[in-house]
Amino acid sequence: MPYTALHSETPPTREAVDQRRGATVLEFGTPWCGHCQRAQPLVEQLLRDQSEVEHIKVEDGPGRPLGRSYRVKLWPTLVFLKDGQEVARVVRPETAQALDDALAQLISL
Repeated sequence: MPYTALHSETPPTREAVDQRRGATVLEFGTPWCGHCQRAQPLVEQLLRDQSEVEHIKVEDGPGRPLGRSYRVKLWPTLVFLKDGQEVARVVRPETAQALDDALAQLISL
């Protein structure tokens, strides 16, 4: 499942994420966040042809437990997971290179 444009209506629980198998990118942010909107072309470009990587967009904010469990402080934050374990993280990506490097870490495992 490559790039996902919309935030998940019901985000997964931390337990469900921890039990995931394979490669996953959790993207924390909001639809109205300017930083998130600017990063979308980079994220879409990164994941467009990555059918083996699941992309889950999580709307974050106060009282949202999944973002708190990953200690998300700035949006967007992309957490790259392999079999439920974090292998890389990119906060407020401004270049494709930062995302490419994190994806390379994820795929090389």
